Amino acid sequence: MHRATHIEPIRSHFSKELQKLLFFPEGTRFAPNKHEASLEFAQKHNLPQLKYHLLPRTRGFIASLPPMKGKVPALYDIELAFREDAPDKPTITNMLFGKPLTAHIYFKRIPLEDIPEGEAEQEKFLRDRFVLRDKLKESFVKTGDFFATSGVPRVEPFEVPKRFYPVVNIIFWLTFTLIPISYYLVKLLFSGELLYFSIGAGIIGSFFLLMNKTVGMSEIKKGSSYGATTPKKTS
Repeated sequence: MHRATHIEPIRSHFSKELQKLLFFPEGTRFAPNKHEASLEFAQKHNLPQLKYHLLPRTRGFIASLPPMKGKVPALYDIELAFREDAPDKPTITNMLFGKPLTAHIYFKRIPLEDIPEGEAEQEKFLRDRFVLRDKLKESFVKTGDFFATSGVPRVEPFEVPKRFYPVVNIIFWLTFTLIPISYYLVKLLFSGELLYFSIGAGIIGSFFLLMNKTVGMSEIKKGSSYGATTPKKTS
């Protein structure tokens, strides 16, 4: 009954029209304390011990599969990596400052019919995918190439060309919104009235505090405690 309660929203989601579901089996961001808990759980239950990922939580993955049958043709297994020696780290702060970041992504298309039927087999399937992903990541960290030492058949890479439409779109909306906002803020600040000046300064201060808070939430060290303790094994 508990699992059916969670499946029903997924079932209704896919029953309307063709949809995409982004699924993150690790359940939380990678952090040293969470990785340690994951390794402890894996060792205790004789499961694969991953170096660069957390052990996937399989129940959500298994529960998501039945509603997809006949509606979703395939799953895409995605491994994302950034070079350790890159001059700029992939942080929101660097993105906001416009620093160039290069992401390396491995895609594997898996037809839904290739995923086994039984829950035990589906659990093994997901964990096997993470073992393979760990090999890909280890190869990339050591050599800068997903395939050099992973044992995964090489796929010829391609580079996505830069598109200028998103930049034009952002410039348009920033201009459309920021010019009138800036105009009224300047009027408030230079109105000569203490009340209006306080309102304008308060709006600007609140914006920067909110921005700082949002950026801070993206830092690994300020992440949630979910996954930091050894989970209980579920059937």
